[in-house]
Formats: sequence, structure tokens, C-alpha cells
Amino acid sequence: VQLVQSGAELRNPGTSVKVSCKASGYTFSHYYIDWVRQAPGQGLEWMGRIDPEDGATNYAQKFQGRVTFTADTPTSTAYVELSSLRSEDTAVYYCNTVLLGAAYWGQGTQVTVSS
Repeated sequence: VQLVQSGAELRNPGTSVKVSCKASGYTFSHYYIDWVRQAPGQGLEWMGRIDPEDGATNYAQKFQGRVTFTADTPTSTAYVELSSLRSEDTAVYYCNTVLLGAAYWGQGTQVTVSS
């Protein structure tokens, strides 16, 4: 099982960013993908979850209205898009899935929001 994320991003405040997470080694549509972020000096923060089978999403209240999760089953790729970026969104963003009790993580994507 592998989750491979897209590369680092630098954005200006007020813009948006889209991070990808390509899955391999398992049936992508059968397991949820969670998105989690970690800001500098902070703990992990859960952003929400998508079910790739039907695209159903569950967003953490903090991010509702600013975040969109999508999943493309033909390419086994999940995406997170965060809009109206602010400096506090600077963090490493991770995708994650759990198969048979084992957690698998992407390598993380650094998103830096700075003018």
C-alpha cells in the first residue's frame, strides 16, 4: 500500500491550493481517505474524510465552506482543495487510510501561505 502526494506549494493569502494523493496497492474505492494537517509546532489536525466509493464527504466544522475533497477512482487519486488561504494554513498536509487495522500515510505536502 502506498499513498504518494504532490509536491510542496507556495501560495499568496486569499488564493487556493489543491493537493493530490495517489493510492496504489489496494482497492482505492473500498476505503476512506482522511486528510490531516500539522502546522509548525502544533499537533495533528483532522480536516475530514471522503469515501471514494461514492464521493461522500465529512468535513471538520472548522474547515466547512473552505475545503473540498474529491476522489477520482479511475486514477485512484484523492484531492484536497483549500480556498481563501491565510497564513495559519501553513502546514504539512497528509492523506491517510486504514486497511484491516493498519494506518497508511502519504509522505506529506508542505503548503506555505505567505505574501
